[in-house]
Amino acid sequence: MSRLVKEFAKGLWDELPPFRVLLGLCPVLAVTSSAENGLGMGMAVIFVLTMSNLIISSIRKIIPTKVRIACFIVITASLVVTVELLMQAYAYPLYQKLGIFVPLIVVNCLILGRAEAFASKNGVILSIADALGMGIGFAVSLTFLGAIREIIGAGTVFGVPVMWESFKPAEFMIMAPGAFVGLGVILAGMNAFNRYQSRKKGETVPDVMNSGCAHCGACGGIQDLKDK
Repeated sequence: MSRLVKEFAKGLWDELPPFRVLLGLCPVLAVTSSAENGLGMGMAVIFVLTMSNLIISSIRKIIPTKVRIACFIVITASLVVTVELLMQAYAYPLYQKLGIFVPLIVVNCLILGRAEAFASKNGVILSIADALGMGIGFAVSLTFLGAIREIIGAGTVFGVPVMWESFKPAEFMIMAPGAFVGLGVILAGMNAFNRYQSRKKGETVPDVMNSGCAHCGACGGIQDLKDK
């Protein structure tokens, strides 16, 4: 049970996908112009990630090693088509807003990374816990960034006005540059918080946590060896 909780919880902070391991940044930057868009994309990723981990973990022993990546992509693509059809049927306005980034979930490095690094090596229950933790962390991250950009750029959250009447929105925040600014501020804040916590506990100040593949493990540590 302790490992189950650990695998679930790691995606909520220690390995928070977009802000700690910098995975899946394409939708993070592209669709977070509003909290609604961020939440919608996050929910889609939770479904695809959880179901792909479940299926891959269930059949991992019969997938030939040489074609495992191709099999992972086929499984993910089938799930993404399911998500597309469901969104078209029940949330078509949101589907139109997210546009091409819904089918691009197929090649999201978070999905394939968890399939290769975890689901293909662990049992079903642990793989589901890993997927749910990573997926929820991803969804919360997108919603949080989208809410910040929407508040500053439009004065609303989920379309509801939250600022005073004389507030003048900084419209660049809901444009492409605002995504980079918002992401940079969040990364800087998280790094500062980590260093503060380390100093408070008398520990050695850690290196920058969001260093790309520092926590991913999808390459099995090969990249770390190359860097050394």
